Amino acid sequence: MPRSFLRRGESISAWLWLPFWLVMATIAIFQHGPMPMFSTRALSVAWEMWQRHSFLVPYLNGAPYSDKAPLLFWLIQMGWAVGGVGDVWPRLLEVLFGATELVLVAVLARRLFPPSRWQRHAAPWLLLTFTYGFLFGLQVMYEVLLAVCVLTALLALVPSARREQPHFVLFALAIGLGLLTKGPVMLLHVAFPWLLGPWWNAWAKREPRRWYGQGALALLGGCAMLVVWALLAAHAGGPEYRNQLLFHQTAGRVVNAFAHAKPVWWYLPLLPVVIFPFALWPRMWLALGALRHPLEDGTRFLFAWLLPVLLVFSLISGKQLYYLLPEYAGFALLLAAALGQRHRQSAGAAKSGWLGPWPLALVNLGLGVALTLLPWLVIHGRVHSPMLSAMAPVSIYVGAAYLLLGGLLLVRGRGELVRIAIVGAIGAVVANGLFSTVLWPAFNLKPAADVLARAQAQGLPIANLESYEGQFHFLGRLTQPIQSLHTEPELQAWTAAHPKGLIISYPDSMTPTMRQQAAYTQPFRGVWMAVWSVPALTAAHADRWLPAAYEAPSAVERLMR
Repeated sequence: MPRSFLRRGESISAWLWLPFWLVMATIAIFQHGPMPMFSTRALSVAWEMWQRHSFLVPYLNGAPYSDKAPLLFWLIQMGWAVGGVGDVWPRLLEVLFGATELVLVAVLARRLFPPSRWQRHAAPWLLLTFTYGFLFGLQVMYEVLLAVCVLTALLALVPSARREQPHFVLFALAIGLGLLTKGPVMLLHVAFPWLLGPWWNAWAKREPRRWYGQGALALLGGCAMLVVWALLAAHAGGPEYRNQLLFHQTAGRVVNAFAHAKPVWWYLPLLPVVIFPFALWPRMWLALGALRHPLEDGTRFLFAWLLPVLLVFSLISGKQLYYLLPEYAGFALLLAAALGQRHRQSAGAAKSGWLGPWPLALVNLGLGVALTLLPWLVIHGRVHSPMLSAMAPVSIYVGAAYLLLGGLLLVRGRGELVRIAIVGAIGAVVANGLFSTVLWPAFNLKPAADVLARAQAQGLPIANLESYEGQFHFLGRLTQPIQSLHTEPELQAWTAAHPKGLIISYPDSMTPTMRQQAAYTQPFRGVWMAVWSVPALTAAHADRWLPAAYEAPSAVERLMR
């Protein structure tokens, strides 16, 4: 552990959350393959850049990809340059991003609440336990890297024991890297603590001109990093990519962002989901309710960060819980601040058992009992769900795990928060393992991607009956585009032009005859996925979409032998 991370009297045991995270995250992220569409799309973009030797311009399905900036893809390719193309390095990269985020949270907690060791020890445990953030962090996506950039930028603004003045060079660098991770949204995550600096930062209050002047220069410096890449990429990517990158990513997204497709209040009822399992800890809610004025400077910083960002994201129509992933660290710090204040106020007093984690214990125990009894219910015909029946062979072991976790939560004594964190993280890993054992076959596109790779090796064209999100390109190491078909005329024109091609479809159901006619089928996310030769699809759906059956022999039948 770097000596700068440890203060006098602070032992290595205070950092046990770091090896715990590394073990839990590594186990969880390798329990199944890359998840469609999140991980498979990002990996496919990195693969096409690698395969095309394109450093500046991301590609997806054979076309320049203007939706994301390239930093994540560059980091993935750095690992591939050393160890070869594969999905091991990208997954380890996400684990390292998560570990870095936890370290930054611990350092930020120390700076925000310097008198108390409790907050800086509690904040990483809180953050690593947020179940949604933990599971989403297993995706090869941009948000965890963005969170690292956001926390680094904010850390540059917060005074330390040695330096009161902000580190605006670091602020600029972190902003630039964040912009190269996910574009202009990076500014939204960091702008408000800077704009509201005099409210929470003593140096900003004394030196407002330097705070805003140097901060503005840092913002411009960070933006310059994005602009340099964008101009070079626009030149290399051609006119269409230049138009998409420079205009669609700015004016077009801003216009569409405020269309209010989802209600303004959409995030509020989901905040307990964000902080689960701590949402089932009564002591946490009591601590939050006890926050009173005057607020500490550290708590003011958190409000200056979290409230404006939550408000602006609520006004934007496109809403997803993972859009707020950089703010999950702020939620953890706020909970740590509230719990730390409560801890100081109740020092020496007996703790009430009714404020303990008994609701979470009951959830674990109830889930454990249900899963333990599931095999008996299936054997006696009390359960008719195919999914639950598939769980039965392993459910007794998973149920036993949840019974043990529930029992651990009922133990009275010190270390209540750490016990909740350990139970929450292990419970998430166990749930992810159950998903991997039972449901992953319906998400695993690797077998289908292998079929498509063999088809492309034989020179067969491929089409997809929906928008194609790159879900097969990395998994199959495909080198040619897949055509997206959205309408019946498009389908008919494509089949007429490519009588020996393959078509991927996603029907709601498939009869046994249709499954025999298709070259490959599998359940996929509640529907079916099928790979057809043109003649087979014509025969199966002649009364719906296609013209008369073609006489061309089925190359897929030869392919599957």
